[in-house]
Amino acid sequence: MDLDRGIVQNSDKVNWRKESWKTVLTLAYQSLGVVYGEISTSPLYVYRNTFAEDIGHSETNEEIYGVLSLVFWTLTLVPLVKYVFIVLKADDNGEGGTFALYSLLCRHAKVGLLPNCQLADEELSEYKKHSCGMAPERSLAFRLKSLLERHKVLQRILLVLALLGTCMVIGVGVLKPTISVFSAVSGLELSMSKEHHRYVEVPGACIILIGLFALQRYGTDKVGFLFAPIVCIWLFCISAIGIYNIFYWNPHVYQALSPYYVFQFLKKTRRGGWMALCGILLCITGSEAMFAGLGHFSQLSIKIAFTSLVYPSLILAYMGQAAYFSRHHDVEQEYHFGFYVSVPEKLRWPVLVIAILAAVVGSQSIITGTFSIIRQCSALSCFPRVKVVHTSSKIHGQVYIPEINWLLMLLCLAVTIGFRDTKLMGNASGLAVVSVMLVTSCLMSLVIVICWHKNVMLAIGFVLFFGTIEALFFSASVIKFFEGAWVPVALAFVFLSVMCVWHYGTLKKYEFDVQNKVSLSWLLSLGPTLGFARVRGIGLVHTELVSGIPAIFSHFVTNLPAFHQILVFLCIKHVPVPHVRPEERFLVGRVGPRDFRVYRCIVRYGYHDVHKDDDEFEKDLVCSIAKFIQAGSGGGCNNSSNDEPEKGGGKMTVVGTCSSTSHHPILVSENAHEINHVDKAETSSESHKVVKPKKKVRFIVPESPKIDTGAMEELKELMQAREVGVAYIIGQSYMRAKPGSSMLKKLAINLGYEFLRKNSREPSYELSAPHASSLEVGMMYQV
Repeated sequence: MDLDRGIVQNSDKVNWRKESWKTVLTLAYQSLGVVYGEISTSPLYVYRNTFAEDIGHSETNEEIYGVLSLVFWTLTLVPLVKYVFIVLKADDNGEGGTFALYSLLCRHAKVGLLPNCQLADEELSEYKKHSCGMAPERSLAFRLKSLLERHKVLQRILLVLALLGTCMVIGVGVLKPTISVFSAVSGLELSMSKEHHRYVEVPGACIILIGLFALQRYGTDKVGFLFAPIVCIWLFCISAIGIYNIFYWNPHVYQALSPYYVFQFLKKTRRGGWMALCGILLCITGSEAMFAGLGHFSQLSIKIAFTSLVYPSLILAYMGQAAYFSRHHDVEQEYHFGFYVSVPEKLRWPVLVIAILAAVVGSQSIITGTFSIIRQCSALSCFPRVKVVHTSSKIHGQVYIPEINWLLMLLCLAVTIGFRDTKLMGNASGLAVVSVMLVTSCLMSLVIVICWHKNVMLAIGFVLFFGTIEALFFSASVIKFFEGAWVPVALAFVFLSVMCVWHYGTLKKYEFDVQNKVSLSWLLSLGPTLGFARVRGIGLVHTELVSGIPAIFSHFVTNLPAFHQILVFLCIKHVPVPHVRPEERFLVGRVGPRDFRVYRCIVRYGYHDVHKDDDEFEKDLVCSIAKFIQAGSGGGCNNSSNDEPEKGGGKMTVVGTCSSTSHHPILVSENAHEINHVDKAETSSESHKVVKPKKKVRFIVPESPKIDTGAMEELKELMQAREVGVAYIIGQSYMRAKPGSSMLKKLAINLGYEFLRKNSREPSYELSAPHASSLEVGMMYQV
């Protein structure tokens, strides 16, 4: 994967997407299959779940008109007004979602709890892109920012709020595929008796769900070309059926769009109407996907797709169903206001097939979104490390997480088999959806004040208006706690506990490293007594520290008093931006005097970036150190940072990757050498053995008058050490709570964090390090 090239394209996507209307319309078409599959399938179950309550269906049609009016205004106010016209503007350099809002707040106010932040990170081009500048000191925005920065409690509350929204997104990833697929399959009830239907509905839904999750490992790019056409056909299908039902059954149903019928409905049904809000809420499931899908599409393309096709198609579909039900008052006894009963009988089988395909597409989008948000949490140390597989070499950001995929499948099957009723599934899905929306409203109000520097009354008006609407839906959903709504609460509790324990343990581990770090001068002063020796090659010491010498290294040299001629303290960290440009990837500096040949290299990634393969990364690392040496000799340099210069060394320098800079003090060549020798045992059993050529990277130091003699010698020594090989020194530690700690801390550290650490994936640099070249150093932490 040419990751750097993909990041450059992603960072400049706003420019090339504005080139022509053809590009915008193409993106709008593609967004239908990725973003709108979820909200487009909501007509399958909204009326059925709404009228599952005891609200009746009288001859006056006040109930059906009231429900239609509520659906219309809910669709208009939440997805159209809130998300399309307001929330989409709060993108994080083109990325959206709950963590994008939290990332914006972390950058404009120092509210992030990640301990390894540096001043140099604020110099990244993506850090404050499109920033509104500093707020005046006497403004309310400045005072609110200062309040959040002073109080750690408020910062923790903000983090928990963002994590809670993330957990509810994971809950939607479990419940949305379940209700979509189950509602689509329920159309079979019109073609067979109830006795046979019960034996087909649940197994059929389970088979489709198993197939859906089994296909995830192939990635959406392998089957994605089918998604947009399926959603288009589905939207045209439901809108055409809606128009037919309107003109054939009740042409005057448009009158129900008046808000007058909302008040009449609530006045007549009272508590039953309020309880029915839980079903009406389902019409906006998938609204958050518009914001979360900004990573692959522009704001304009998403707005065009929703306003020109999705929104009118949904309105026509709901109006058509209401027109049909307004002339059929006996339908509720047998079919409970199902979608398929309003479909003309000759079209039911084709519509059933299209509905199942659309449900699969809608489920696919929320599953992919769940993978993406878990990867973001893992990158920002808020979720245990998991295996992330990138399924597309062309489309950056399409990922597959095997452990999460199979966990979601098991949970979906459990919900399907356990509930076997769209009412219970709808209650659970509704609570998860409205919880995410409430979190977005709260974070968005802070973004309006702190990031946009708008009047505080605008933020208060935003959160009061939309928060009140969502609070009404939330109250109706909470009442259904024992009727299915407990599922997202239980899932959120489990995932939130895992996230908080992992983040707390990671924070304590870093604090221990900071408190126990040692100085290089003290370490080298013990050299004569310990008998230090410098061996050939490059030693990479992996550490989480951005300054100082980790205690794990002092433990290593105390037991084995020798280290390599070139020593690099390597820190791989993620910063709260979506992407870090390749030319800003490395931050390099010296540790100690020049003669020590000890360097510190901080490699920065965004929460959407990918750590590259070991061969490419090793090459870029050597190139970055060589570029830093050249910069110190006056042969050219990039911008430097004043952030914590190492004792005895100089400032840290921002250096790009090999592919991002055209002029390097070294020449890199890749030669393919075929391995001709084969073991005798293999030769006797295999007469024709095909051996793939193995690439070997060679570095050459060209003579250049711009580089002084000392730097030239340093470069040659670096190249010689690289030819000998690279050794990876990796710390393996386990943590225990200090004696006398509280019981809660002991449970979190000794049981929770250690259990998660042992059962999570190793860091990417540990997995990519060759086993023969790696050295593990064990150490116990008491925090």
